[in-house]
Amino acid sequence: MPKLVQNAALFFLALSAGCTLLFSLAGWSPLLPLAITFGTAAYHLGARLLVGKAFDRWMGNRADLSRRWYQPRPWEDKLYRLLRVKSWKDRMPTFYPDEFSPEKHSWEEIAQVMCQSELVHETNILMSFLPLLAAIPFGAFWVFLVTSLAGAIFDLSLAILQRYNRPRVVRLARRRAAQR
Repeated sequence: MPKLVQNAALFFLALSAGCTLLFSLAGWSPLLPLAITFGTAAYHLGARLLVGKAFDRWMGNRADLSRRWYQPRPWEDKLYRLLRVKSWKDRMPTFYPDEFSPEKHSWEEIAQVMCQSELVHETNILMSFLPLLAAIPFGAFWVFLVTSLAGAIFDLSLAILQRYNRPRVVRLARRRAAQR
């Protein structure tokens, strides 16, 4: 999956550059919104890759599970039921499936990966709205808004998924630790 996302980011960047070049040479107006759309897609994919790499370097899949940020809130279970997380959680992609494998990692390590993944997705939600600043020089506000909202909603669903699953994984880790 990482290679696919990286290749897609490069592909969209090339499409954006090509449309920009053709627009500047030919002046055909439909090319500008296409260049903006492809450029924005390249940004969203590339930024997510960079944010993930930055967190990998900073945290190394090690998180303090006792930190307040990672603790479940009393209202979360109601939200998960309202959003029907249980019905769609198994259909969501996993970027690095090996990091979540109980055959390769302890349950505590998996819980730590989940914490880091949550932070990556929460940061990506914020990063999703940076392209709105490009609407100032380029216009096409709706293109930037739609792509920003789509990216933010996708990352929000993944952050919700991490928070939904983590308490179960933490309980499993504690049970395993108590058995030793």
